[in-house]
Amino acid sequence: MSRTRLLLLLVNLVGGIAVLGSYALGIATHADPVPTLWGQVPEAWRPVYTVSMFLAAAGYLTFGPYLLFRVHPDTTRLAGGLAFGWLLLPFLLILGPSALWMSLTFRFAESGLQSDWMAVRLALGLVALGSLLLLWMLVGLRPRVHPRHWALSIAGAAAFLFQTGVLDALAWAGFYRG
Repeated sequence: MSRTRLLLLLVNLVGGIAVLGSYALGIATHADPVPTLWGQVPEAWRPVYTVSMFLAAAGYLTFGPYLLFRVHPDTTRLAGGLAFGWLLLPFLLILGPSALWMSLTFRFAESGLQSDWMAVRLALGLVALGSLLLLWMLVGLRPRVHPRHWALSIAGAAAFLFQTGVLDALAWAGFYRG
């Protein structure tokens, strides 16, 4: 396994554990976390969010393995002619702030401080930026090995961007009142 692929795998493993662990810790340490996490997202929107969350997770499970195991780091170029190693950037932007989002949200809900709200917005914005970069890099990927899996990866990355960029960073943040 190439050094770059191994590093990308490590980022996904450590980052994924950090994200899931932060969610488990946040839920376990707060008596009634669900109302705090939904904020004022209207009840009518919540089924859309729920379906989108599952589609985004399925999308990650599509593009993640494709990039980690199907493409060849030495011969692959991403959009803009970028080398395979540049994939580290969007994954770090997605996983790092995602691991912080829930604790930042609980802190803002307790403090009401504008600085805490800005930290939540910054985390969501970085995840959205990482998702957008990832989709862009995937769309421009050359050569497109396993074209069907590549197409599914594009669809998965688009679903992931819809969740993180539209629903989380824009809609949720617009509705949220702590």
